[in-house]
Amino acid sequence: MREDGFFEVTKLPGTGGRVSVGTLAEQLLYEGHDPAGYVTPDVTADFSGARLEQSGADRVAVTGVTGRPRPERLKVSVGYRDSWIGEGEMSYCGPGCVARGRLALDIVRERLALTGLDVLESRFDLIGVDAVHRGEGTPEAGEPAEVRARVAVRTTGLAQARRVGREVTALWLNGPYGGGGAARRAYEDIAVVSVLLPRAAVPTGVSILGTGA
Repeated sequence: MREDGFFEVTKLPGTGGRVSVGTLAEQLLYEGHDPAGYVTPDVTADFSGARLEQSGADRVAVTGVTGRPRPERLKVSVGYRDSWIGEGEMSYCGPGCVARGRLALDIVRERLALTGLDVLESRFDLIGVDAVHRGEGTPEAGEPAEVRARVAVRTTGLAQARRVGREVTALWLNGPYGGGGAARRAYEDIAVVSVLLPRAAVPTGVSILGTGA
């Protein structure tokens, strides 16, 4: 690395992996919401004019990166108690399993609405059918041999989260035929938020412990 901002990225031989313009560009853009103002503790970097060039085997030269003085505030990620999540699952197999799985989800959705559950966010999925690609346009040609209905609700308290799983396991006796393998759980959701703190509020220092030899 030189004072004018030029630097090369490489690695020790025989260590696996690859250093190329492609791999470096992926890392440069990762979570770079503002390439002209990437905030770090020591400098506000500007990657908007960066140029990458393959300068050798597993070696990339980088030019055009500039910076501004270090920010007066430091970014910190804070974990906090956000909510509770209740989950419940039930499997259906054989002919008509998709239709029975959808009916099971509709039953639980309606029952949760009738109980007045404080729903912050919810998902009603058929794992193996629409848990990833969601929506009415999900293709269902060639019905699967089995599906797993899953309900997940984010709510405001442990008691309400537990109610979600109980409504799903109730499908054993009060839902479509052929359900089995029920499971439920409730757990606290710890969320993360990024905030900026004044630099003066974050004291730094080095402490050496032990007397040594």
